[in-house]
Amino acid sequence: MRRVIFNQKGGVGKSTIACNLAAISAVRGRRTLLVDLDPQANASRYLLGAGLEGQARTLAHYFDDVLACRVFGPKPVEFVVPTPFSGLGLMPADPRLEELQVKLESRYKMYKLREALDTLKEFDEIFVDTPPALNFFTRSALISADTCLIPFDCDDFSRRALYTLMDSVREVRTDHNPKLRIEGIVVNQYQPRANLPVRLVEELRSEGLPVLDAYLSASVKIRESHSQAKPMIHLDPRHKLSLEFVALYELLSAAG
Repeated sequence: MRRVIFNQKGGVGKSTIACNLAAISAVRGRRTLLVDLDPQANASRYLLGAGLEGQARTLAHYFDDVLACRVFGPKPVEFVVPTPFSGLGLMPADPRLEELQVKLESRYKMYKLREALDTLKEFDEIFVDTPPALNFFTRSALISADTCLIPFDCDDFSRRALYTLMDSVREVRTDHNPKLRIEGIVVNQYQPRANLPVRLVEELRSEGLPVLDAYLSASVKIRESHSQAKPMIHLDPRHKLSLEFVALYELLSAAG
């Protein structure tokens, strides 16, 4: 199973959701990979902490090989680095991805990520974190995926952008990846006692949008999780937010 976490708006929790779901998958005994396509490398830093510095093989290095047409270069699996968490591997991001995307797009390398992931048979689940834009890397991710998760941070601007975002995913499905489906909208930073989040979620449901039943609460604990480079399931498995991530993972697994 390959899942892309995607929203064109920044700050909605893409990296946090991707890393925490991947960590739970690995804890459950699934051989799991997280692919970080965002040049900001937030997901990579979340999983590796200071270990991200000086990585010799990142996705930027992989795409260097793609542009150089190195047929006998390193295999995709050689760009997977271990994390401190058993069963969880990472293809780390690199700020150089930003400058590489123009070259990759101009040379029609949109399918190279899918080709790379097709070779990684050793992983049961692959989660892909994407930049906050519909650019070359996001399209490459959607082309390579089975499903797409859309984080929603209970903000009116996010609500207005949802239809355009979902249309973009459907366009990729029509033009490049017929098996791609929208798995659902993940309500993030939810506050059940605040009027705005409750109203926005009710409106999404009334409009027939695929809102998932497992919500993620707003919590300052997630900042501690980021600063310690430990997904919630490892930092505090009994915390309310950890249990919500587990509930989300189980919901997705049950839906298959």
